[in-house]
Amino acid sequence: MILAGDAGGTKTILALFEIEDGGFQCLKKQQYPSKNYQTFTELLASFLSDVDHGQLIAACIGVAGPIVNGDCETTNLPWILTKKAIGEQLGTQDVWLLNDLEATAWGVLDLPKQHFVELNPDAQWQPGNSAVVAAGTGLGEAIIVWDGTTHHVIATEGGHTDFAPKNEQEIALLKYMMEKHPEHVSFERLISGEGLINIYQFLKTHKYAPALPETEQKMTERDPAAVISEAGIEGNDVLCVEALTLFCRLYGAESGNLALKCLPYAGIYLAGGIGAKILPFLKKGEYLGGFLAKGRCRSILQKISVKVCTNPEVALLGALSYAEKKAANNNLFGPLP
Repeated sequence: MILAGDAGGTKTILALFEIEDGGFQCLKKQQYPSKNYQTFTELLASFLSDVDHGQLIAACIGVAGPIVNGDCETTNLPWILTKKAIGEQLGTQDVWLLNDLEATAWGVLDLPKQHFVELNPDAQWQPGNSAVVAAGTGLGEAIIVWDGTTHHVIATEGGHTDFAPKNEQEIALLKYMMEKHPEHVSFERLISGEGLINIYQFLKTHKYAPALPETEQKMTERDPAAVISEAGIEGNDVLCVEALTLFCRLYGAESGNLALKCLPYAGIYLAGGIGAKILPFLKKGEYLGGFLAKGRCRSILQKISVKVCTNPEVALLGALSYAEKKAANNNLFGPLP
């Protein structure tokens, strides 16, 4: 059996898979609110409480945070995950922790094409590097290097790079955010669930459009970012439409920044919890406009494919894929039938 996991700032998904007929059968899968647990080991113990994991041979967890020497201190949670502690809990030394975007990248490489929606009508795929950008609780980025024979995934913390405005509205947005975060304003502060709320509040404060009382009320009852997204897509709240428009433009701009750094001629993939939910708005052109607005380098980006991943469990599947590859390389499966 293999344990795969996706430990994010909002939710954590764990799943136990059994090897069967050259494939995998999911024996148990459970989603948990991450913030309800003080430690990952506490959450893992809850998952393992009613399953026999004695035949477990390997585990791989994608984690929202940088991996240092195989361990991780999460970015948006008070968790510290170590291979040693997880291995002792599971009874196996074959444990791998991946940055969540690294896991997502491995998942993207394995998913069939029906799980993606193209945003660039002029895209012309060619072999080469690719990249993943994922807006959700935070903003994650990863690079997939193609060496002509195989893929190599490079995890990054690119979402924490400095936000760079390009026009008067965005300069005003930066100044607004600097009042809240004088030490550093990153792209993640704007391209994430929290970021969409920040953009909405900025536009409201600067009176770009009036705030509707019914929307404001819903934001006190539910996830504010979800309320803004839904109202923006429905088009019945001008302030939410403006917020989603600016959000998509900035999402495109940062995707374009990453593209210029790694030249992903095999494509940029948008993952994370937000992309698929705002797909109708991403298709409208603000995202692509921000992506292409790179001056003299516009022509470089015009042919690059930009696909939205619609599978919400891509990181979990990527963790499974990685564990399968590592286990096979280490002969953990034993003789194959």
